Amino acid sequence: MHTRPLFIALAAFAVTSSLIGLPGSAQVFKNHDSSAPVNFDADRIEVQDRADRVVVSGNVNVTQAGMVLNAARMTVAYHQGGGGSNLEIDRIDASGNVVVTKGNETARGNVAIYDLNKRIITMLGNVSLTQGSNRLTGGRVVMDLNSGRSTVDGRAAGGAGVTGGSGGRVSGTFTVPKRTGN
Repeated sequence: MHTRPLFIALAAFAVTSSLIGLPGSAQVFKNHDSSAPVNFDADRIEVQDRADRVVVSGNVNVTQAGMVLNAARMTVAYHQGGGGSNLEIDRIDASGNVVVTKGNETARGNVAIYDLNKRIITMLGNVSLTQGSNRLTGGRVVMDLNSGRSTVDGRAAGGAGVTGGSGGRVSGTFTVPKRTGN
């Protein structure tokens, strides 16, 4: 049994978590140390060498430098890189009440998909982004890491039991500081 894909899966979390906070993206989790050690625990880990994927399931808990990812399941798809000696991650899917937290910042959704080739992170179904008392909710958030553009909308792509939960609308609550002098 090859254990290398498992380490790739954990390294993938480090890549994913560091990219969520890139300037210009949703700004949740900025300044994350992606070189810090990654720790994980789950009920089960299955390396599927012939399918080029690793499945981590059952109370998945991954931590790195104060950032925590919780989900029911995480699948990491990979392929053999140049010369067959390196494994390269193509996509990470997390499902089942996906929650990523760091300090007072949280991103939630039913499903999270990170396409490393396109550099796009998509969270679907009952999506919420919170920072302290500020909150933004919708059905889907798409973070394009190439352009730095993030879009939140009220719809969630159907399938796999993913629902928007927001009635097709985006809503938010933002704290406005008191102004003095006017």
